Amino acid sequence: MSRCAAALAVTFVLTAGIGAVHAVPGHAADPPSSAELTTNTRLPDRRSVVIGDRFYSVSTEDGLYPAMGWHTLGEMGGFWTPPLKLLDGVWFGLDGAWLGKQAPAQRFTAGHGYTKIRYAAPDGVRVERTDVAPDGVRAGLIGLTLTSGTSRTVRLDLDAHSELMTAYPWGSTTPDQQASNLPDTGAYQNGALVFREQGTPKVPNATRHDFAAMVAADRTPAAHQLGPGHRGPQDPPVICPATGTTPKRCDDSAFGRGTGGRLSYEVKVPAGHGTTVWIAIAGSDHGTSEARAALGTALRDPAGLLARKIAARRAVAGDTVVDLPGDRLLQQSVEWSKQNLADSVQEARDLKLRVTEEGTRYPSPKGTLARARWIGAGWPDYPWIFGTDGEFTAFATVAAGQFDPIENHLRTLRDVSDTVNDRSGKVVHEVVSDGSVYFGANDEAGNTDETAKFPSAVALVWRWTGDRSFLNDMYGFSVRNMRYIVTKLDSDGDGWPEGLGNVERPGMGVEKLDNTVYTIRGLYDLADMARAKGDSATAKWATGHADWMTKRFDQAWWYGGDTNQFADSLDDPANPANDNTKIFQRHWIGVTPMDAELVRPGQVTRPLSTDEHAGAALAKREEPCYTGANGLYHTGTGPTSADGGNKGPSCDSAVSSVQSDREAFTINTGIMAVAEGNFGRLAQQRRYTDANARLQLDPALWEMPGAMPEIAPSPDFDPPNIDRKLTERSMVLQAWGAYGNLWPVVHQQLGVSPDMGRGRLEVVPQVPAGQSRVAARDIRLGDGAVDVTAEAGKGSLRTVVNSRTGAALLIGQVLPSGATVASVTLDGRSAAYTVRRTARGSEVVTDAGSHRGASVLVITLH
Repeated sequence: MSRCAAALAVTFVLTAGIGAVHAVPGHAADPPSSAELTTNTRLPDRRSVVIGDRFYSVSTEDGLYPAMGWHTLGEMGGFWTPPLKLLDGVWFGLDGAWLGKQAPAQRFTAGHGYTKIRYAAPDGVRVERTDVAPDGVRAGLIGLTLTSGTSRTVRLDLDAHSELMTAYPWGSTTPDQQASNLPDTGAYQNGALVFREQGTPKVPNATRHDFAAMVAADRTPAAHQLGPGHRGPQDPPVICPATGTTPKRCDDSAFGRGTGGRLSYEVKVPAGHGTTVWIAIAGSDHGTSEARAALGTALRDPAGLLARKIAARRAVAGDTVVDLPGDRLLQQSVEWSKQNLADSVQEARDLKLRVTEEGTRYPSPKGTLARARWIGAGWPDYPWIFGTDGEFTAFATVAAGQFDPIENHLRTLRDVSDTVNDRSGKVVHEVVSDGSVYFGANDEAGNTDETAKFPSAVALVWRWTGDRSFLNDMYGFSVRNMRYIVTKLDSDGDGWPEGLGNVERPGMGVEKLDNTVYTIRGLYDLADMARAKGDSATAKWATGHADWMTKRFDQAWWYGGDTNQFADSLDDPANPANDNTKIFQRHWIGVTPMDAELVRPGQVTRPLSTDEHAGAALAKREEPCYTGANGLYHTGTGPTSADGGNKGPSCDSAVSSVQSDREAFTINTGIMAVAEGNFGRLAQQRRYTDANARLQLDPALWEMPGAMPEIAPSPDFDPPNIDRKLTERSMVLQAWGAYGNLWPVVHQQLGVSPDMGRGRLEVVPQVPAGQSRVAARDIRLGDGAVDVTAEAGKGSLRTVVNSRTGAALLIGQVLPSGATVASVTLDGRSAAYTVRRTARGSEVVTDAGSHRGASVLVITLH
């Protein structure tokens, strides 16, 4: 085994059972025991993603490359350097036995920044494969470590099949990929397979392009072949049709116009010592020169690039290191969610910003963007730029200490939106990695919620980073966001914004609950930033409008009766404007009034909903009509006038116009977890944090170990992903699900609430009932960090904050229900304190000053 491969020999197992592998102790230099998760069941049915910021690959966990994904049917897997697909796949044969077929995969391991596959030993040669996508390079690496008990020379065949194809158009757009995808050519040059696609597609406003992909190893091949096939054991291919019913498993699609090649190597394997063969896949949408440079960078020191990737992921793991003795499942979920977020960072260059009007046009670009970095929404079908996804994910990224990715994401959204929407303030919804704007231009409906949420995301990042330059850069756009909503999206003048929101189902009114909630929060957050900027006029306007909406909110939106819920929307579309009919359909957006916290001057931060309504609404959502084994349903069950009748238990007597949807999306479950925490309901919160955590960590539920998926196995998402066709699945990795574990732990259980732009910090933890301690170290704030430990004992509470920020610290803890304060000491001395009533309960707080170092608060209880 090679030096780098040996450094990875650590395996973590959550639970015993089928597929479990026992932990292997590691040395100090090894990754921590949680840095790997391993499975050995149904590997051909599981998807794997290996992601760098400029390159990623999607395969199955046996190392094969069947057709997968649906945006361009069957073409979303393989090897990509955004915005360009390079290859359908690569395949490896050892003395005629194809890995993954004649030599089956026995074990798949997901690590922090890499994956590994162990194969059955063909003719006594053991093979372990390591995949890594180095950051900053338009190339990926595969290391095959061969080990034998006897000295021998083996023949290693490498098949590669190209598919040079842009991320957009898709299979169903106008034009589609059949019109825009040109035939590839193949060649052999200097030990490498070289694939190219050159020309001008016969579609309106297309320009000439020169796409290139290269494949080579760290040694000279003994032979090579070129030809139309070369898919290893997937030749001859089963083809997915462009339309109609697809086979259970395909190898290529009707959109494919690639070609293939083979490189063959004679590899000497000494007895008892591993030999690693490194293979690189590289490419560019700017011709062979850039592709060749990337290939050379990857092969110059592949082991070093792997080591650097592991070191970078150790650094990711080193921020927000949580210790949750009472909930180790959630602790591990936090660790893997930090890695999921780091995986999701993407970059593309020379984007052509083209307004496609939901895929119906292909006009000339309205502008260009030289460089974009963003947090990809999900793999394999949504790895590009979204407004609402990034805005939810912002809360997870700041809690994880990953400041740069979210700042870059928001800047990219701003830059694209200002260009295509003429600085109107409207935020685009979806932007493909080539710059194609699928939805969200001025003359389209767009999603109101993502324009409303944008100022809140900016304010959030500013509070955690204290980055004044970021605030200055984003402030003008944030002002335009809220001005756009108030002046353009409230035609009846009732204050409730119109437009599409997170849920669009038949029968909804033009005014949506989530849009209203996030508009109120966005106005308050804009006012907060305006005060920091000295913009008193904007602060006054935004605060006044938000106050007006807030005072009228409950009366306008509480549905009441036995539903104990808020209405999903207002204004029956069948009636004229100014009809404020409440429409109740049981969608997950009913939780948003408890999710969104409002920051107002001189007031304790709290959610929009009253305590009374929140208690009733959250308790109802916990019932089986809304929540299943794996999380919160998209749309709850109950009486309905829709075709098909009710599909589950009824928790109220209201008749909805839509059918229930018992799919548990991880973002919905995450929002429910946050909402429970906002009201101090941590025992109830655990049901939802654990539901998402199990999807990453329970071998019975995960598809890719450690990856937060888009949708959990649930009654109306049946069969689950692993039992579906690879062309009909939801995302195996979805970034925004991390909102539901990182934010509850850091902001709610540990109580970290910074205002670094003003040099202030509150740390007021709440230890979950039945637990005695929660802690974390190295929570990044501004240019420093804090460590927090909160303990709840019999008769006392203890909070320890070690601050390396210099911020003025308000330290405290939430009292257990029914407890009262006997005394408070700070650093061993009696201290003045305040008991303040909040949505979380009674908080005991005291001023610890601005010093760096440890502050120890002890609260003695009656």
